[in-house]
Amino acid sequence: RRLRCRGARFTRMFLWISVVAWGLLVGGKLSDLRVLVGAWSASPPESLNLLPYGPRFPVDTGKYFFPSSVALLVCSFGGLIAGWNTPSRFRALLAVPAVMLLVTLVFTVLWFWPANAALWAVARGAPDAIGNPAAVAELVRRWVTYDWLRVAVGMAGFVCSIRAISIPFPTPPVARV
Repeated sequence: RRLRCRGARFTRMFLWISVVAWGLLVGGKLSDLRVLVGAWSASPPESLNLLPYGPRFPVDTGKYFFPSSVALLVCSFGGLIAGWNTPSRFRALLAVPAVMLLVTLVFTVLWFWPANAALWAVARGAPDAIGNPAAVAELVRRWVTYDWLRVAVGMAGFVCSIRAISIPFPTPPVARV
């Protein structure tokens, strides 16, 4: 019984931090898409000189997204582990945010990081950069579309975290003898 209460407390603690972190990340991504991405994607390839970290836009978005992502990673999986013995419907509410975050992180590393490098090569005028303006515009369009997809995936994780924290903590089913 005492272990069950501790599990409920840890699960709730992880959920609260997750809800706050999801809110910061989703809100930050929406702002980023409307302001920063809106600026550098306006008319590629010329507008790429407004990419973050550059001389015309010296903003390090990683300083905002990285700490929230780490907190979310720890708390999403911590909540899932702490609430593992809950009924499957509640456990699903704990699992979806962890899976959504993992999918987003993997997609970010595998697709966005190389795409960012390609866009930066164009912005710097690197000799190996994409030279066709139509290809650059297509990459930028795809980048923006995929970033909206990341927001949608994040919203799914955010909504499940909110739902999990909004309902009474379930007690595990009692085994019948």
